[in-house]
Amino acid sequence: MPDITWEAPYCAEGNNCFRIGTDPQGNAYLAVAGQEEHYVTDTAEALRALIRGIKDGAADHLL
Repeated sequence: MPDITWEAPYCAEGNNCFRIGTDPQGNAYLAVAGQEEHYVTDTAEALRALIRGIKDGAADHLL
């Protein structure tokens, strides 16, 4: 597992909490809080776009 620094969990109303992390090389990671060993990785901008969509309600069924 890469050396990932996780941010505090983000929890929406009634949904799972998720966390964003980065590694020393600048890669970005997204995981459900408490299950950080199972993560999705992509560019930081791609994960930001995904999170913006979730926050806007466009993809809340994914969590």
